Amino acid sequence: MTASVVYEGNLRTVCTHEKSGNSFQTDAPVDNQGKGERFSPTDLLATSLGACALTIMGIKARDLEVDLTGTAISVEKIMKQDPRRVGGINLTFTFPETASADEKQRIIIERCARTCPVFYSLNPEIEIGIAFVWK
Repeated sequence: MTASVVYEGNLRTVCTHEKSGNSFQTDAPVDNQGKGERFSPTDLLATSLGACALTIMGIKARDLEVDLTGTAISVEKIMKQDPRRVGGINLTFTFPETASADEKQRIIIERCARTCPVFYSLNPEIEIGIAFVWK
């Protein structure tokens, strides 16, 4: 088993990772009857794309001896209605000055963003926008 999820009432859950025991809570978003005080499940979907992409980029960057420490991603989730679903995800990767990479290394690292398991697992109808900002 990977994880367990327990409903706590009031549109909130507690998610626990089996191997580590780490946990976090979710909340329904304000636009869907929740309080929006924690990540919503659809926030997690969008955020997991960013985390997965950056992890795969980090693996390749390590192979290329490029340090991506401090790289940040802004994640924008776009909802659609009827049926209610994630219709788009925009990711903007901002690399710190310490992430010195030549043009070839940058191209290789950037291409990795579209090769992570989450990217391949998403419905192809979800529009994904990715931007890279190298300092």
